[in-house]
Amino acid sequence: MSVEVNNESAIAADLERISALGRHILAELYVHPETDVSIILLDEEPMSALHVEWMDLEGPTDVMSFPMDELRPGTPGSPTAAGMLGDIVICPQVATTQAATGGHSVEDEILLLATHGMLHLLGFDHAEPDEKEVMFSLQRALLEGFLGRPAPRETMD
Repeated sequence: MSVEVNNESAIAADLERISALGRHILAELYVHPETDVSIILLDEEPMSALHVEWMDLEGPTDVMSFPMDELRPGTPGSPTAAGMLGDIVICPQVATTQAATGGHSVEDEILLLATHGMLHLLGFDHAEPDEKEVMFSLQRALLEGFLGRPAPRETMD
């Protein structure tokens, strides 16, 4: 699995830890080992531009996901086909604000957002209450499995 992480923001981040989280999630959800995903950390201005371009919403957002091959989670006996899962873009400045609101570290917030983005790439959504329960429960379980401790409280809807 290739989980490439690039920091194009002014805020330092543990890129290897973010990549390790991505690999953990892909393995836990039985995604083919030759699947690629890219995670980019962007400052507020370029994130705002993406937010306007793709969502027609002003201002920066915390995380955006851009699926490519529309892969879905596999099963132990039937992993997904290999492919390009897509791109995740995270804004560390927004993550900093959300971490303060949630009462946890910026690193934990970035890991939470990366998990959230990965699940969106794999077809999960939270537009409806039942979808939100499924997605956020899985998000919490995956992050706790990676961290080895309780996951930070979600600060997004």
